[in-house]
Amino acid sequence: MTTAELNPLPSRSVFLGVDVGTGSARAGLFDDNGKLLGSSSSPIQIWKDGDCVEQSSTDIWHAVCAAVKSACSLANVSELEVKGIGFAATCSLVAVDAEGSPVTVSWSGDSRRNIIVWMDHRAVQQAKRINSFNSPVLQYCGGGVSPEMEPPKLLWVKENLKESWSMVYKWMDLSDWLSYRATGDDTRSLCTTVCKWTYLGHAHMHQMTEKASRDMEACGWDDEFWEEIGLGDLVDGHHAKIGRSVAFPGHPLGNGLTASAAKELGLLAGTPVGTSLIDAHAGGVGVMESKSDSESLTKESDVDTLCSRMVLVCGTSTCHMAVSREKLFIPGVWGPFWSAMVPEYWLTEGGQSATGALLDHIIENHVASPRLANRAASQKVSVYELLNNILKTMAEDTSSPFIASLTSDMHIFPDFHGNRSPVADPNSKGVIFGMTLDTSEKQLALLYLATIQGIAYGTRHIVEHCNAHGHKIDTLLACGGLSKNPLFIQEHADIVGCPIILPRESESVLLGAAILGAVACKNYPSLHDAMKVLNAAGQVVHPSDPKIKKYHDAKYRIFRDLYEQQLSHRSIIAEALA
Repeated sequence: MTTAELNPLPSRSVFLGVDVGTGSARAGLFDDNGKLLGSSSSPIQIWKDGDCVEQSSTDIWHAVCAAVKSACSLANVSELEVKGIGFAATCSLVAVDAEGSPVTVSWSGDSRRNIIVWMDHRAVQQAKRINSFNSPVLQYCGGGVSPEMEPPKLLWVKENLKESWSMVYKWMDLSDWLSYRATGDDTRSLCTTVCKWTYLGHAHMHQMTEKASRDMEACGWDDEFWEEIGLGDLVDGHHAKIGRSVAFPGHPLGNGLTASAAKELGLLAGTPVGTSLIDAHAGGVGVMESKSDSESLTKESDVDTLCSRMVLVCGTSTCHMAVSREKLFIPGVWGPFWSAMVPEYWLTEGGQSATGALLDHIIENHVASPRLANRAASQKVSVYELLNNILKTMAEDTSSPFIASLTSDMHIFPDFHGNRSPVADPNSKGVIFGMTLDTSEKQLALLYLATIQGIAYGTRHIVEHCNAHGHKIDTLLACGGLSKNPLFIQEHADIVGCPIILPRESESVLLGAAILGAVACKNYPSLHDAMKVLNAAGQVVHPSDPKIKKYHDAKYRIFRDLYEQQLSHRSIIAEALA
């Protein structure tokens, strides 16, 4: 007799979402209304050495197991109630051998370090070389691969770590590795392969039905591309090392959790597991159908609503996700990616490589930072909350017309880690204009505000660029850690000129991952149907008055000019060194 037969009482339907970010693994449990029942996180190790950023899949799996067990305990959810599981993770590259053991991707030779993290920029030259071939697949990633995508990283390993290259049995995106570790099924996600590996998802346009999409043979690889860039060995064995089969996000994998994975996670063997998503894309799935009351009344159809919005997934970096019914080619912006987030829609993916990471960098490297951190700790508030309060006081003391005007003499260009979009220039640099000898907390507050504004001008640049190439974006949705900062959100609303819908549940990436589990266990007929039920809007933040818009329009002109000046300065120096 099974445990289920011994327990005839009806149990709740609970869906588990797991998200592995840059610094932690998190688990969240949601009911069938999309309400968060409980969540927990566990830190993960990271090694940084110049442009090289590495992690350990063994360490990450231990953190995932700890977070899942803790979340279930905190939410008082039993393993019987968890009906489905979904994984989301950063688009980091995992290397394992034939036994599934880690293979080093590190100069150090440390076998634990078998993940090249998404933000790693070691492969800038490889990306440049790949782009010089002008392969037709490149038109589907904004005209060229980024060093943050997988082909340049793979080429770097082949050229620099020959022993590792020969040992690797499977190369996987981190979220695919997590679902593989959980189920033993090596089916890859259309999200990861299409967005980060140059896989052409639209090769499966005729396979939309459930029956046809069961185990789709990977027919979207462009073998000529891999041969041309020097990675022809990845074509061998029907692409065995990089993915022989693919599936739509949320598709049930294998026979669900294996007995060993279930034991490690504290769950039941056979619990359905959905094909994974990249973390930012899970954020999109977790919020994109959140509708404000006014929006529900004014939009003609669901398609109109969905295609007029952009999701900002704001964490260490920010991803800008928009969907369309037709494919839109936008220079410098990733995509169009077919069915990579919402099945049957083309995805456009903009992004800024450092946003939360940039704010942390600006704050932590300022001489006033230790004093500020001590004050925040004594007041039991975050450093961000304290800085927001300092700015309010400064605006009152100086009779400033509005907080944003405090930075009238300070301008920050935020490309401290290159530009992902819309100019797609990994060599772009950050600029701080307007420094003095002042080292006070007030001066740090101004730097912080100017950085938020610089990030928001970058978002405005992406939105305008997308709309100039066929999108009709008039509403933003925001999720992720930075979306919990009211100043960050208000500045974005004022600068972009759009209302911003915040989700009812703040853990949107976890909800998006949980939705994959809800679809995998057949609770909903499709991912989109699940989104409509489980997404819910919270607060809506509107742009402020026209005076603030006029101010930001002026600062935005300076923002755009800072990049043009940088290009000019670059050519002056190049000429001098020629």
